[in-house]
Amino acid sequence: MFVKTKDGVEIFYKDWGKGQPVVFHHGWPLSSDDWDTQMLFFVQHGYRVIGIDRRGHGRSSQVSDGHDMDHYAVDAAAVTEHLDLRNAVHIGHSTGGGEVTRYVARHGKGRVAKAVLMSAVPPIMVKSPNNPDGLPISVFDGIRKSLAANRAQFYRDFASSVFYGFNRPGAKPLDGVIENWWRQGMIGGAKAHYDGIKAFSETDLTEDLKSIEVPTLVMQGEDDQVVPYKGAALLQVKLLKKPTLKLYPGFPHGMLTTYSETINKDLLEFIKA
Repeated sequence: MFVKTKDGVEIFYKDWGKGQPVVFHHGWPLSSDDWDTQMLFFVQHGYRVIGIDRRGHGRSSQVSDGHDMDHYAVDAAAVTEHLDLRNAVHIGHSTGGGEVTRYVARHGKGRVAKAVLMSAVPPIMVKSPNNPDGLPISVFDGIRKSLAANRAQFYRDFASSVFYGFNRPGAKPLDGVIENWWRQGMIGGAKAHYDGIKAFSETDLTEDLKSIEVPTLVMQGEDDQVVPYKGAALLQVKLLKKPTLKLYPGFPHGMLTTYSETINKDLLEFIKA
């Protein structure tokens, strides 16, 4: 199903089941399919689940412009308003965590019950005088260069190494997981993915985090090689008004897939609490 935004972009979404709405916001450069395991789990537990493909990603329009956190949040708001979602829980992974942060802060008043930031990018990833523990801009320039040179090979390499921790000693790479990551990435648009690197790395979400009023679960793996947890989860809980922190020793960035049983149980516990 699709909703058309005010600037004419068609945003794809899935809407399954009945009950309290749980809305899923995916990471870069994926689609709502990355939440398959969680969406099936929650619909079977009596929730209404909604998965959104970000603009330029998945089945949404491959438009040229608007690949920034402001537009991501406005697009999410277009879906929630179209479906008139209230008392909703918004769950965001990685870049999706940035999207949730901006959406809840600016558009969620009266509609959001709780939020979850999982392996999420806030408050800001790039290193600066104000963020000395961030990653140098050269890291993100390298991602841009690899994407522009050979997106297909870069995505294959990224999924088979740091995203799921398959590069760690003793880890067993899962071919289906790697291929599904690659499939999701290649369905999306190269321009959206290229521009999205700036969006997820350079957007300062500090004030957004400070303004969120609802209970927020912060979840991250301590072996996250994509978004280091000391510059993410540990800072998020200092800025949020009602945080709950869960750190997972040894878990990777993509823990929602490779450790879904643990993640789903903890999500359900938080939502029910």
